[in-house]
Amino acid sequence: MSKKRKQYSASFKSKVALAALKGDETTSEIAARFQIHPTMVSTWKRELLENAPELFEGKKKTAKQTDEPSADELYREIGRLTVERDFLSRKARSVSRQRRLAMIERADPHISISRQCELLKLSRSSVYYVPREPRQEDLELMYLIDQQHLETPYYGARKMRVHLQHQGYRVNRKRVQRLMRTMGIQAVYSRPRTSIPGDGHKIYPYLLKGLAIDRPNQAWATDISYIPLARGFMYLVAIIDWYSRKVLSWRVSNTMDTNFCIDALEEALQRHGTPEIFNTDQGAQFTSDAFTAVLKEHSIRISMDGKGCYHDNIFVERLWRSVKHECVYLTAFEDGQHLKQALNRYFRHYNQNRYHQTLEYQTPDEVYYGHPLSLAA
Repeated sequence: MSKKRKQYSASFKSKVALAALKGDETTSEIAARFQIHPTMVSTWKRELLENAPELFEGKKKTAKQTDEPSADELYREIGRLTVERDFLSRKARSVSRQRRLAMIERADPHISISRQCELLKLSRSSVYYVPREPRQEDLELMYLIDQQHLETPYYGARKMRVHLQHQGYRVNRKRVQRLMRTMGIQAVYSRPRTSIPGDGHKIYPYLLKGLAIDRPNQAWATDISYIPLARGFMYLVAIIDWYSRKVLSWRVSNTMDTNFCIDALEEALQRHGTPEIFNTDQGAQFTSDAFTAVLKEHSIRISMDGKGCYHDNIFVERLWRSVKHECVYLTAFEDGQHLKQALNRYFRHYNQNRYHQTLEYQTPDEVYYGHPLSLAA
């Protein structure tokens, strides 16, 4: 007797998406709790955020819409659905595999899983496959990779493999490469033809080279960093003022999406005004239309690091070093809530009480609000 296929209702998906949106658990922990694939957690969370505005539109049905459809209307509807089905079949390859996996409706009474897989160009085995939770050894390796990356950002997978082998771990290059990709980090080195945009997103020029930064809110910068937890990991985004090094806003997320970056940006704009220049790297979160649209709406000039140019965003890189050595590596965070509480205390200390040698032993708040220095980029 064949095993009954597991069904996922809309209410179940929303429950998973809300748990991911809350941010107190990692993606792996949520996937293990609900016994689903981790990519489903990320995709359902993204779909919830994208479709949330429609819940508040308050659309009203017209009298015509409440009437029973005529035969002609039914035929037109059938024809439209047929065209859409054919279009979906042709265009399925242009959508990422993870996205297509999340499109599967297991509880649909009218179309089987097999037919959905056929339309979406997926194998049935990929739909039923549930990977294991991250192994503890992988988490230990990711922790060591993160520490070494702070010290030697120019280490690629090959040199990182040698470093880990010297630490007593039997690991090959492909495994290290996979873990670094999961963490969202890569080696810093010069790449040819760096001016070519990627993934259809516009890449903006770097505007801070040789520019004298001599006042607050002249230039802001941001970046995303990997944060290890006891049973998984999260991502941290922070926005700083280039002149004073003040952390203007920050957010953590269990998925590396664009929305938590936009939340941090909108909070910084609301609380601290508008900068003249905003600098980012060329990550997909910052080159996305949704993120750059917020900057354009406020008439902010957009600046982006050269690909692989570590020093173009050096002050944010220095912030990550401070955050990890002075906060993250000193505590074994149990979950996202524990991490948020610790980061909230640390960034308050960083802004108000931590003296910076490059700021003539003043705090970022003293420089940001008092504006006593004249610094150069």
